[in-house]
Amino acid sequence: MLRGWLVILAVLGGVVFSFAAEPTSPLLSADKQWAEARQYLADGKPQEAKAAFEALIEQYPREADLQLFLGLVLLRLRNPEASYAAVKRAVAINPSHIEALTLLGWIDSEIHGNFGAAIAHYTKVTELRPDLPEAHNNLGVAQKRKGELEKAAQSFNQAIERKPDYSSALSNRGWVFAEQKKWLEARRDFERALQLNAHDDGALYGLSQALREARDYAGAQKILSQLISRSANFVYWLEWGRIGLIRYYWVLLLIAIAFFLKGRLKKARTASNGG
Repeated sequence: MLRGWLVILAVLGGVVFSFAAEPTSPLLSADKQWAEARQYLADGKPQEAKAAFEALIEQYPREADLQLFLGLVLLRLRNPEASYAAVKRAVAINPSHIEALTLLGWIDSEIHGNFGAAIAHYTKVTELRPDLPEAHNNLGVAQKRKGELEKAAQSFNQAIERKPDYSSALSNRGWVFAEQKKWLEARRDFERALQLNAHDDGALYGLSQALREARDYAGAQKILSQLISRSANFVYWLEWGRIGLIRYYWVLLLIAIAFFLKGRLKKARTASNGG
């Protein structure tokens, strides 16, 4: 789970630094400690960043961005509940704070497993910023995890309409199609996602499943071999072996039949010779 947190922190950190770089308070904008605190966070010094943000919050208690950044720091310090409380304070100060709502949605989904709450947060973001493809993609992910496949597909459609080369949304929609057993559509999305991002392991694994369903076992094993070369994930090895058994099923069956017939023939010869 911690590795997943660090990945999302890198993504959210980029969003926060781009959207929340300029706070609403002109006094905070001019405060050198604001820049220093953010630099501590960017440099991977969470303890120093935490102390700096807490000191700033004492001076500017109604600044939502400070609570958001404190929430990010607390996640880095592996304290998700304190982080959640800080980000909720940011939303209480500014109910339209897109980045805070997004982080609340992620914590609800990835840490609390509360997909309904995550959907509510992400839906609010899509209402505030309907032009933002990432907002629709986040909503689709939460809907898919809750099992709302049709709604998830619609959200991914919205993301792709706004950003046709959005590889993550294409891959995510491909997995929705896969769960719906719409393998042709799934294959199309996985292939398009890989054209845009050849390093998308999720799309690559999805394509292997689509090829397996199309009975292109050689193609599926070839793709799984690529994944195995990138990662020691046991799932890839297991799937590669399973497809291998399917692929060579008839060969194995013929060999078994041949041994069976050989044994019967030997037994018949022995019986005919009075053995």
